[in-house]
Amino acid sequence: MKNDKSYTVDEATKLLENYCAYQERCHKEVEQKLYDLNMIPEAKEKIIIHLLQHNFLNEERFAKAFVRGKFSIKNWGKQRILNELKFRNISTYNINTALKEIDETEYLNTLEKLAEKKLHLIKEPNNFKKTSKLANYLISKGFESNLVFKTVKAIV
Repeated sequence: MKNDKSYTVDEATKLLENYCAYQERCHKEVEQKLYDLNMIPEAKEKIIIHLLQHNFLNEERFAKAFVRGKFSIKNWGKQRILNELKFRNISTYNINTALKEIDETEYLNTLEKLAEKKLHLIKEPNNFKKTSKLANYLISKGFESNLVFKTVKAIV
């Protein structure tokens, strides 16, 4: 989505402030937006520093919001969330801090609810295949395999 219009540093800064104020953003998204606006490296750096200083851009806050959202809305497991945050170049420290946002009891309850819901949808007479399909589904949602196998074993 390359943009042909050129922006002054002030205009681009305002645009990026609004972009970051709308929802939490990570550095990678901001850099991509600046690239799309055809900003030169010096301007990009100046704008990113401005966003950081004025708290529009905060990686730890982004990571925590991302974790809460993906877990509570999309029911993603920790593995999937971890991989997505790594893909966005979030630091290991911020990833670990953010993952603490997930309550362990709630995490296990979500895994169980997803497993039971999916189990009723699997129309497979062979019990081994049924178990396998259920486990694969839960692992694809990002839940740790040891938890998945324990849960599947308990409900199938």
